[in-house]
This record gives sequence, structure tokens and C-alpha cells, in this order.
Amino acid sequence: MIGAAVATFGTGLALWASGDDGSPAGSAARQASDSASASSGETSSGRASSPSPSPTRTYALSRTPRTIPAVRAHTPARGPGWRPASGYRVVVSDGELADEARLVAGELGLTYAGEKSDVRAGDVRLALNDDEGADPESYAMTVRGGRVTISGPADAGVFYGTRTLKQEVHGGATAPEGVVRDEPAKPRRGFMLDIARKPFTASWIEDRVRELGDLKYNELGLHFSDDQGFRIQSTTHPEIVSQQHLTKAEVTKIVQLAESRHITVVPEIDSPGHLGAVIAAHPDLQLRNAQGVATRGAIDISKRESATIVDDLLDEYAGLFPGSQWHLGGDEYQALTVADPEASYPQLAAAAEEAYGSSGTVADLTTGWLNDRADTVRAHDRTMRVWNDGFFRGTSVQPAKDLQVAYWTGKEIGAREPTEYLSAGRKVLNYNDEFLYYVLGQPQTFVYPTGQRIYEQWNPRVLRKTAEVPAKYDAQILGGSFAVWSDLANSQTQDQVAAGIRMPLRATVQKLWDPGTPALSWTEFKALAARLG
Repeated sequence: MIGAAVATFGTGLALWASGDDGSPAGSAARQASDSASASSGETSSGRASSPSPSPTRTYALSRTPRTIPAVRAHTPARGPGWRPASGYRVVVSDGELADEARLVAGELGLTYAGEKSDVRAGDVRLALNDDEGADPESYAMTVRGGRVTISGPADAGVFYGTRTLKQEVHGGATAPEGVVRDEPAKPRRGFMLDIARKPFTASWIEDRVRELGDLKYNELGLHFSDDQGFRIQSTTHPEIVSQQHLTKAEVTKIVQLAESRHITVVPEIDSPGHLGAVIAAHPDLQLRNAQGVATRGAIDISKRESATIVDDLLDEYAGLFPGSQWHLGGDEYQALTVADPEASYPQLAAAAEEAYGSSGTVADLTTGWLNDRADTVRAHDRTMRVWNDGFFRGTSVQPAKDLQVAYWTGKEIGAREPTEYLSAGRKVLNYNDEFLYYVLGQPQTFVYPTGQRIYEQWNPRVLRKTAEVPAKYDAQILGGSFAVWSDLANSQTQDQVAAGIRMPLRATVQKLWDPGTPALSWTEFKALAARLG
């Protein structure tokens, strides 16, 4: 149910002819004044005249606005609607909304006028309401009397209302009369970018932040550490940083831009696998098997120094990424992909027995590693997620209860169905590699996902392959993320990636905002995306 309160104001204009372009013929204030003068037998100059005839045209009921993602509910009304014009203002009822107001004012060519209690023709008013218990991302938008009011219980919802208004008036169109009530079905709506294997420029990432904000995404994941590179400046361990990297100043600018769009940047320092760039600078920490053969990307978790360097990095970057969300990684630790981990890696087996007794296993030791890293991040008050293949069946050591599952595949050794996590009470995020993985170069069995397939066949309950989990688990599925992985980094340029993910991003957020069958066909949705730019 849509919980946002509807803000109302003024008197609706049910009559009055419109101009040739569909806009009101003159301002609402002037029309009201002329109407009053006519009814009293005077012209606007004060001279007596014959009574003016009443307007005979009535407006048709407005149509539901077409936006991406689509609004959840619209109550139509009769009236001219609203479009931006020179001299129109954006005003706020609360100073907390100043940033949202300045942004939309600049985008629509309006004047930001600050906190105002008066109401003028053409105003866009942003307001906070006291709808306790409502989704903080919900909002109501009322277009009436030549004015617009966007209200919500928190600034995030009001911001999303401004995104709807921006799309409605795109290209000279008119925001339709009536009331929009809107809120997302899922609280986490993400896009994840692998900048470790392929260094993307700061400006390209900033462009994606703007795109994500307009589409009502609220997460940007940055996977910046892997075997091929470590891509953000470090003060605690500068020796691990790749030549091509983002400076902390560039990252801070990205984070601040994201915050202005109500997007949380979610960092990922994957461990204990995918640490090749760290190991390159510290080869003594690389995991080796019983024959002394190095294991690619895997750090030796039996060594205290391994934990020290990873915790140094987690502590350091917690200061750079102040958002509430954190990705611990945890996937594809190669020690657990062999038939007999204890025989292949006796040093890990010995450490497991020392820590957990004679029955301790390498899987126990790896789970303990994950829990220790979670303790480090938890001290910074973050909510953490872990790839689903970082959780192991049958271990005596259990993953911390507050770790959320980033479910991406069911192809790993010992793969478990999503319901195994859900029935245990875990909260889950959907990264389904069957639909949501854009892997550069299309290695192995990957193919570039299409927006149409996501739009027509996927929803947040499709966690593994193409099957839905039962509806009873819906509330535990917090949302999902479309992901770009840069496995074959030179397969596409940045511009090609941006073009390739354009429609998949739009389809994904449509299904995260409203998982039901969309009202528009794919052809109509694609045409709408082309019109909105």
C-alpha cells in the first residue's frame, strides 16, 4: 500500500482554455483575477463592461505520467498541468530540503527561493510531512492550480518526487494534473562496478551516478580490489596500489555526488580470495599448497600478518566510504575448491585445529576469517553483505547472524538453493548472474544481458537461474544489483559499457521499484527510454 500523504493546496483549475502548445493561456493568478473582474462587471482596467462569457472548454482527465521507473499510483484530475517557465520558483517548507530544491531548480531552469510560506503561480513546493511509519523513500506529488507540491516523510522520498517531475516535463512536456503516490517495492536498488580489473575514470563514474540518481537507484557498489589491480589510493599500504587508480580526492567527490542523489557507495575489499594485487606486494602472504605451489589470488589465512593487512585496509576505507553498507566479498577462496582442503593445505588444517579443536576444518577457519573481518567492519557501524559462496554448509563455526547474502550464482562447489539461506532467516540481495551480470568479453558461459529479458522474465524473487522462490520469502529479499564485471577488460571501452548497460539498468530498476508485470510492453518501454534520454 502506498503510504505517502497527499499534499493539497489552492483551487484546481477545471476550466480555462489552454494555449496552442497545451499550456495554460496566461498564469493561474491572472486568470483568477480576470475571472473575478468579469463577474463583477469590470474589466482589468476598472471600466464597466458587459459580463464576460464563461469558458466553455473543460479539460479531459489527465493521463498517468510515463516515467522510468513507472509511478505506482496516479489519481487523475482535470486541469492544464504544469510545465517550467521563466520566473517560476522552487520553495521549501523545511531547510533540510534545500539541496534537493537547488538541484531541481537548476535542472528545470527555475529560481530557488528558499523557505517560503506564500504560494505563487508556477511554484514547485517541496515539503516534509509527518506521516510516521511511512516508507522514507515514498512521496506524493500534487499538480493543481498551476503549481506543484512534492511531499514525503524524508528527504529521500522528496528527491524521488523531483526525479518524477523532471522526467514528466522532459523535452517540453507537461506534468499532468492530479496526484502521484509512489514508493519502491525494494529498499536496495543497486549498480555494482568492477574497477579493479578495468580502471574506469572518475568522470565516467560520476556520469553513472547522475544516471542512477535520475532512475531512483540508491546504491553504487565499487569492487576496487582484485587479482588484477587495487584501484584506490591508500595511505596505510601504498605499496599495493596499481599505477592507474582513483585518488582519495576523486573518490570523495564521487561519494559526495552520490550522497546528493541519495545513493550509498558500497565498497568491496574481497577476501580471503581475489587479493592478488595485495599479494603481489606481499608474496610471503600468498597461500601455497602442500607441494609449495602458489594458489592464485588466495591469501594464507593461517598467518596473522594476513589478517593485519586486510584489517588495516578495512579500517582505512571505512573513513573514505561513510555510507551504511559494506561488502565483505568472501567468494571463491581457492583452498575450498579442491577435493581435500585439509590434505592440500596442511597449514590451514593445523590452524583450524588450533582454533577450533581436532574437528576444525578449513571451511571453519575460512568462516572464522570472515567473522573476524565482520568484527572489524561492524566497529564502524556498517551493515554487511557476503557473496553466497562465502557461506559454507556443515561447518561448526557459523557465519555471523547479521551478514546478508549477496546471491549471485548456484554454480559453485556445494551450491545451495536460495531457500536454504532464506529459510534460515537470512536477508538476501539479488545479483543473479543469469540476468544481472554484464561480464566484459563474455567469458565462459556469460552473455551480455538484455533489458528486454530482465523486463519480461526477471523479478527480485528470481534469485538463481530462472526460478522464483516462494512468495513467503519476499520480505527477506531486500532488493538487488545489476553488476558490471571487467574480466576481459579491453573487450569494451567505457563508452561501449555505458551504452551496453543503458537499457538493462532501466529494466532492472523498473522491476526493483515494482516487481509486477509492467503496464508498458517492452517496445513501449524502450520508446519511452529513448524519449527521456
